[in-house]
Amino acid sequence: MADVETSTLNEEDRILRAWTPVLLRTILIAAGVVLVVGLFLMATKAPGFYIERFRAVQAGHLHPPESFSQEFSRALTGDPHSVMTLGLFILTLVPLARVAFCFLLFLKERDYTYVAFTAYVLIALVAGVLLGKIG
Repeated sequence: MADVETSTLNEEDRILRAWTPVLLRTILIAAGVVLVVGLFLMATKAPGFYIERFRAVQAGHLHPPESFSQEFSRALTGDPHSVMTLGLFILTLVPLARVAFCFLLFLKERDYTYVAFTAYVLIALVAGVLLGKIG
């Protein structure tokens, strides 16, 4: 009976350790593809976008922040700036996913010291994303 429990735990551990890098690589590749598409769109549709935005900031005209739903809908229509923003958002998921998987792994292993540290880091990352959105 103990061998069955041990093999089940080893199988769960192997799956978690095997799928974590696959998931992280997939997110990283998706972010890279979206960013390359955004760069291509930027070069073809709006090559002077950032120069115009920089000059507007120099003149004191700040662009109001946009919501995620606005950025997402504009990215679906092919707006280069929104596609790049979406790619950067996807890229921020890589460290969040890694820390979340470590949290689950430590929780499964009942290593509560590392659970506490990882939860602290995960909360800080999520707070940073939310504060970046707010501010």
